[in-house]
Amino acid sequence: MPKVKTHSGAKKRFRVTGSGKIAFQKTGRRHIMRTKNGKRARTLRKTGILPEAQGDNLKRLLPYA
Repeated sequence: MPKVKTHSGAKKRFRVTGSGKIAFQKTGRRHIMRTKNGKRARTLRKTGILPEAQGDNLKRLLPYA
């Protein structure tokens, strides 16, 4: 059988954790940070975890991850 190609955009944005969950960096940290309060900035620092339902779809885009 031929190899399945990994989705180029997905491999740049998502990674699989050791427990098999999909992790990503949250949006909104690039610029205009002055207007965001400290609590919001701290929350944006944490990596996001994709919900299970969306994770199933993403695993099709990252077949070897």
